[in-house]
Amino acid sequence: MTKSAHNNNRFDYIIAGAGCAGLSLVVRLLQQASTCNKRILLVDRTNASMLNKTWCFWEEVPDIFEPIVHRQYKQLWYHGKGYSQLSDIHPYRYKLIRGEDFHKYCMDLIARFHNVEVLTGEVTGMNGEGEEAQVNIDGIEYRADYIFNSILFKQPELKPNQPYLLQHFRGWFIQTTQPVFDPGAATLMDFRVPQEQGASFVYVMPLSPDRALVEYTLFSEKLLKPEEYEKTISAYIGEYLHSEYSITGKEDGVIPMTSYRFPETDGRIIHIGTAGGQTKPSSGYTFQFIQRQSQILASQLDKGERPVPSGFQRTRFHFYDTVLLRVLARKDVPGEAIFTRLFSRNRLSRVLQFLANQSNPAGEIRLISALPKWPFLKAALNQLFR
Repeated sequence: MTKSAHNNNRFDYIIAGAGCAGLSLVVRLLQQASTCNKRILLVDRTNASMLNKTWCFWEEVPDIFEPIVHRQYKQLWYHGKGYSQLSDIHPYRYKLIRGEDFHKYCMDLIARFHNVEVLTGEVTGMNGEGEEAQVNIDGIEYRADYIFNSILFKQPELKPNQPYLLQHFRGWFIQTTQPVFDPGAATLMDFRVPQEQGASFVYVMPLSPDRALVEYTLFSEKLLKPEEYEKTISAYIGEYLHSEYSITGKEDGVIPMTSYRFPETDGRIIHIGTAGGQTKPSSGYTFQFIQRQSQILASQLDKGERPVPSGFQRTRFHFYDTVLLRVLARKDVPGEAIFTRLFSRNRLSRVLQFLANQSNPAGEIRLISALPKWPFLKAALNQLFR
């Protein structure tokens, strides 16, 4: 980060956290007529949080980050026990953005606006009460009309009936000696890996006929030892890709999957990203929900309205997510069996619409009816009458 804050510590907006959520909001604010000249402070404790990271998402209409989409796919594979299917996902495109491209794109844009200050520092506290919000950064107080916070300071305090799983993953970027990949088709989920640790699958994002990201993902309560991830990826490549290869890079991460209702606001503090409940509890997808939330907030500020988050956690989709998460956490039905029934009995584009929280109730009934009835009914009743 190349800029430092002026002595004047009063801003219109302070963005706490320069990850996906914080940078997405800044970029959208800079594209709105009445907010592009506002004085904005963007603070983060590091400038390397985007390295070795990718985001996958799907959308029907290209959005503002289309220029940095690294690869996109018209077709997706799903593999489960005894079931494999390649599906066209029209009207969607499944897309991959690399973290380093995202960071550079955002920071290059920010550098053109002198009203945006970028500060490297540790956020140690914030207060949203009163006529303005305050944040403490390395012992210095900064003030603003609003603080948009993407920092998750601690693990949420869960109630006894609230499930909490981790989506944890490790991926290899590989170069093969043979052209074994179809650049137009990605593998969304491949459950043909051991399931003893919990719902486990591999996804494959081809980057060229001989390059791809191969990522091993699990939904479980505990992380694995590093060598356990590596062993499964190696075995998968050996069994299904049939080519010698070299590893050109790696990525890993952990995403919380919980029905906990993250606070959306605290006075003049508006929580964004995972800290604001924008990670979908049942799948871990975050990027597209961050974009929706940041567009809503930027539009509200552009109109001079008080920013109010999207209310994702108050929708029927949060209920669906909670029910599925409860079934996965209790292991009432193997995760592979759940997803295979969902994908084998419904068009993939309709499943994606459902996972994006854009389906209608009639379509949702058709999707849900494909799932094992008693375990999901029991989990739904438990959630309704807890």
